[in-house]
Amino acid sequence: MKVSIEVSWKSLNKYGEELCGDNVEILKTPDSDIVILADGMGSGVKANILATLTSKILGTMFLKGEAIDEAVETLASTLPVCKVRGVSYSTFSILQIFHNGDAYLVEYDNPGCIFVRNRRLMDIPSEERMIGGKKIKEYRFKAQVDDCFVLMSDGTIYAGVGELLNFGWTWESMADYTLKCVKETRSAARLAALLSKACDDLYQQRPGDDTTVAVTRIIPRKEVAIFTGPPEKKEDDARLMKAFMKTEGKKVVCGGTTSQIAARYLNEKIKNNADGTKEVPPTASIRGIDLVTEGVLTMSHTLKLLNTFNSDEVDVDFFEALDADNGAAALARVLIEDCTDVLFFVGRASNQENYDNAGLFDISVRKNLVEQFKDVLESMGKNVTVQYY
Repeated sequence: MKVSIEVSWKSLNKYGEELCGDNVEILKTPDSDIVILADGMGSGVKANILATLTSKILGTMFLKGEAIDEAVETLASTLPVCKVRGVSYSTFSILQIFHNGDAYLVEYDNPGCIFVRNRRLMDIPSEERMIGGKKIKEYRFKAQVDDCFVLMSDGTIYAGVGELLNFGWTWESMADYTLKCVKETRSAARLAALLSKACDDLYQQRPGDDTTVAVTRIIPRKEVAIFTGPPEKKEDDARLMKAFMKTEGKKVVCGGTTSQIAARYLNEKIKNNADGTKEVPPTASIRGIDLVTEGVLTMSHTLKLLNTFNSDEVDVDFFEALDADNGAAALARVLIEDCTDVLFFVGRASNQENYDNAGLFDISVRKNLVEQFKDVLESMGKNVTVQYY
């Protein structure tokens, strides 16, 4: 069975530093996804350069199909052990998930990966070996849908040391809290935000070390179909709706005239809902459709949420906005947390000549909005298809 990968990461800079000494690289090969987390020695600019160099070297070599031995030996010669401290200039974790479910994890001096399966903490059998004078732990196993993996830098297990806790937040504490959060959300992004916030709170918002969590979830492929705007020709209404209703996943209709087309085709009534805000119009309900929203205003607010999510500004507060009771948040939740593939069915009608309802906006506005959705969704790793009618 083919699997899909959802990856999200969150970093806290050491207090007073502008640059993070940890670096995460997310790479794709034709048959796998790779997550690399590197932790540079120290903090600030030097650590940032070391972590970035480490992750780039590893990523480049992995993409070329080089064996881990060669990658680590290259690192060993490029980043020698510090003579003063006797430790490596950079540590790392690499998780590679193949589309057929095969998985490979290698760790060098980072805290061990937290692995959750079926809402339980799991141990993965590992092997240790020396490569280039460095002790490497390797894991080979079969991944399953709903598996969750958390890679982290050592700032996570030092959180709270000397402040709220005597000896910091242990790996076991981090693992227990991860398990609790996994039971509350299936979203990698939400889980990364929750874990990062917990560390930040333990540090009392003054992190004593660079702190990074990178969450990988194995998810089933899910598609969502979005119908917006009436077709250029009224006789194409039924053709579009037939293709739209044949899709396998959730179905979303955006727009007043669009909703009427869907209701007419399904022979159902439109029921207005009592949600929304001053900025976001209320949603509606049509039997057979999962979500019915107003058009351009709602989609514009959804796009703002998607752009925020795609930036580095995602935190627990963002997810409070995402959980709001309005159409824009509802559509954003589906697109962020509940799909891998998005199919847009977009009507080309630019005026109401062939329709009874006035107020249809120009096709260029709708097309531009859909293109912006496509860009941000693809940058989030979603597969996007747009069909015009």
